[in-house]
Amino acid sequence: MRAARAAAAAAAAAAATALAGCGGGAAPAATVASLSGIGPITFATGKVDTAYLPALLAQWNAAHPRQRVTLIQLPDDADDQHAQLVANLQARSDAYDVMSLDVIWTAEFAANGWIVPLSARQFPLASFLRPAVESATYQGRLYAVPFTSNAGLLYYRKDLLAKAGARPPRTWRQLASLASSLGRGYHIGGYGGQFAPYEGLTVNFAEAVQSAGGSILSPDGTRVTLDSRQARNGLGFLVSGFRQGWIPRAALGWDEEASRRAFEAGRLLFLRNWPYVYGDASKPGPGNVVAGKFGVTALPGPDGPGSSSLGGANLAISAYSRHPRTALAFIKFLTSLPSERRILITAALPPVWASLYHDPALIRRFPYLPVLYRAILSARPRPEIPDYNQLSLAISSAVHRALLGQQSVAATISELSRELNQILRTG
Repeated sequence: MRAARAAAAAAAAAAATALAGCGGGAAPAATVASLSGIGPITFATGKVDTAYLPALLAQWNAAHPRQRVTLIQLPDDADDQHAQLVANLQARSDAYDVMSLDVIWTAEFAANGWIVPLSARQFPLASFLRPAVESATYQGRLYAVPFTSNAGLLYYRKDLLAKAGARPPRTWRQLASLASSLGRGYHIGGYGGQFAPYEGLTVNFAEAVQSAGGSILSPDGTRVTLDSRQARNGLGFLVSGFRQGWIPRAALGWDEEASRRAFEAGRLLFLRNWPYVYGDASKPGPGNVVAGKFGVTALPGPDGPGSSSLGGANLAISAYSRHPRTALAFIKFLTSLPSERRILITAALPPVWASLYHDPALIRRFPYLPVLYRAILSARPRPEIPDYNQLSLAISSAVHRALLGQQSVAATISELSRELNQILRTG
């Protein structure tokens, strides 16, 4: 017990030093310095992919009995998580201390002063994946700590492709051909993704556009660049899949979990989804007919490998936390190399430590790691603007109408471009 208390005191002291080096930033000084800054905290994160947490929380709480962490589970859906977090922070509530944020939320939360700026010197950022670090910064300052990274991958039924003597597709043409012919032959859907009108559809659309060589906004987020031949080609690829039938109509209501379940149930030949699916689909059980029968490769593009949207989560400290020093120490614990290795093994969540992607033992267990590493390094971030949520809602709504066949590809791109211009002007 004495050793545990000493460890707790040391961690708290280190965190206090780190926080002191943060500077003023957007966080109200009174909230950062309130009380001692050391004590019990909460950790708010989505319900999905939390199998790793009980053991890690037990480890932390055993070593820090006076700085215990209580888990607060947010909704499964990313949009619902965002709404709950924003409502809490706008009310200046201290209910959340450490928050797991989608990488696309950093700019919004930092710009509104909802999260505390951090000292980059206190973290081994040079050992982390570069795109993950960039996603945790806003206007040149670190506002969160990279926790997990992510890139979209293509899951495929390797048993069915092997029977047909086919290789995993590298181009859209190959994907469409195999999805159409083998899908019909086996009476299953050819290709699935996240096509319900929410953030997941924005991601799928962005990947199609950038794989075709287009973009939604300029790199600095100040200009709409969507109205292009490349963007029309990207949306046209998805629309043609629904029109020709190799993407099932049911996919218009799919999110990550619904599409995963369809793949595991044997109702899909190809699936675009995040790496966490690998762990779930590899576990034999009721309703899973693909364990041991699927492979993973990079997303295809028009003429070769495509480009994924950068995903993942960052850990941030609420500006209204009463115990920010403990919060920072807990973030250091969760993002340490041992914790990140454990999270990968337990939940198949991609780490931010680059070295783990080259670990032979881990590659034997997760053969897709080299593919994922390259996909993350070549992934492109979604538009990093404070009004991203409004932009995403506009995109997903417009694209969903096009997938339903309610509007042409050309009209969708033109009208959506005008709408995005309006969002940038008024944002």
